[in-house]
Amino acid sequence: MPLAVPGLPGLPPDLAGPVAVQLAKPVRDLPRADALPGGCRYEPKWDGYRLVVVRDGSGTRLWSKQGRDLTERFPDVAAAARAQLPAGTVLDGEVVVWNGERLDFGLLQRRMVTPLSRMAAQAAAHPASYVAFDLLAAGGDDTRARPLRTRRARLEELAARWAPPMQLSPVTADPEEARGWAADLRPLGVEGLVAKGAATRYAGGRREWLKVKSWETTEVLAGGVIGTLERPGQLVAGRYRDGELVVVGRTSPLPPAAAAELAAVLTPAGPDHPWPDRIGTGRFGGGRLSVPLTRVGPGVVVEVSADAALQAGVFRHPLRFVRVRPDLRPEDVPPAD
Repeated sequence: MPLAVPGLPGLPPDLAGPVAVQLAKPVRDLPRADALPGGCRYEPKWDGYRLVVVRDGSGTRLWSKQGRDLTERFPDVAAAARAQLPAGTVLDGEVVVWNGERLDFGLLQRRMVTPLSRMAAQAAAHPASYVAFDLLAAGGDDTRARPLRTRRARLEELAARWAPPMQLSPVTADPEEARGWAADLRPLGVEGLVAKGAATRYAGGRREWLKVKSWETTEVLAGGVIGTLERPGQLVAGRYRDGELVVVGRTSPLPPAAAAELAAVLTPAGPDHPWPDRIGTGRFGGGRLSVPLTRVGPGVVVEVSADAALQAGVFRHPLRFVRVRPDLRPEDVPPAD
């Protein structure tokens, strides 16, 4: 039975939805334990959609970071929140979809394009999970002005009676434990860590949290470049999937030294190179705008640094060029999943 509070006062208008969420700014290194007011609290950075759950006296709505109502896209999460949260509760967290033992952003995106008439079947086949990490209201009381440590304590009390798909994101004040999480959880698709000040309020719309991506090196093939063979500006990375060379990502703009190192080993593509003459400037090589693509012979192996965000074997975020690997052959490169 859904939990309810008779006579509960209504939520503040800006918590009834959509809700302005607090944001994080990227940093290169994990902040020290004393870097933020009250000391840092570290949490995993989940690879999903930011989602605010608003449970009021009449039901439950799910709001995206952009202010879009996603309740009908995640009926499984909405039903669980309605059953397990008292009225007057507002949560901030992330909705994710697991595929085996790894987060699958592609299955999450499928929720956004599946016809609503088929959403129940999609949710049954690939159920979503909601990972909560902040409490914005409890019992109709706005908690955003209270320090994080207080909000977290109340969130833990609330979560003690939850069952999947409602979950509580772990938190630690120990930077070494946080680093261990980043390493251990990376194969599962967790992108990195977020640091928050234990004494800080919840500041919707402001970037006062800090996020650090979890990176590791891997190998790709030089399948093309943005620019020329002599002066490559970006590397377009390839891997083989079922014998076909496919685009799996691109690097951020190459520094001069990296461009020179790459140019020294690139060769023109043969007539059987499968890629087009132009590539989109958006994520995954899509988008309305496109730029010329210089195809190259896919015999050069390049080591790149990548974060954990993958979709169907494609890196969702820009890669970082590390070095050319003349000691490796194309067959040594992992295949595209």
